[in-house]
Amino acid sequence: MTAPAPGADGPSPRPRTAQHFSVAPVLDTPEGYVAPGMPGVPVTGYTPDTPTPRRRAPRRRTALALALALLATLLGGLAYGCAPLRAADSLGWLTIAQAGLVALPLGRLGGRNPLLPPLGALLAAGALLLGQLTQHLRLLLATTPTPHPLLPQTLTGWRGDLRPLDLAFYAIALIGGFLLTRRSANRT
Repeated sequence: MTAPAPGADGPSPRPRTAQHFSVAPVLDTPEGYVAPGMPGVPVTGYTPDTPTPRRRAPRRRTALALALALLATLLGGLAYGCAPLRAADSLGWLTIAQAGLVALPLGRLGGRNPLLPPLGALLAAGALLLGQLTQHLRLLLATTPTPHPLLPQTLTGWRGDLRPLDLAFYAIALIGGFLLTRRSANRT
């Protein structure tokens, strides 16, 4: 059986030319119907006018962060300086812990303030300096029984005892204080 030629038995049920739609035509389908193979389920009850609750930005307490960082500098320096004197050669690597101790309150409480990472670097190096000066003061008090002006003797003893490895520890304190402050600020 062959198909009739167009116009031979009347009009053809097919359109003469193909119809092109810029948007898919609306089909007569029941609401909620998803054709097989189509992803997702239709969303019901969506109202775009309802406002979504805004997430509040964390509150920054820069003054408290500075106070805690200064306290951490003092405590870290005193802990470094009061360590046993026989372990003085291996203590330089603890400057990473001092930098972390200073950086944690600065970053967590102070936030992303651009002045805090350089301040964290300086405070970490200050903790190392305070620790080394405390070590030299303890050594001076242990060897000299008579009270002399201790600060000038402590400073000259510290300057005379500086080694290249100490400069590396100061560099570690500066870099570690800066990076750890910035990293702990980004985690909030």
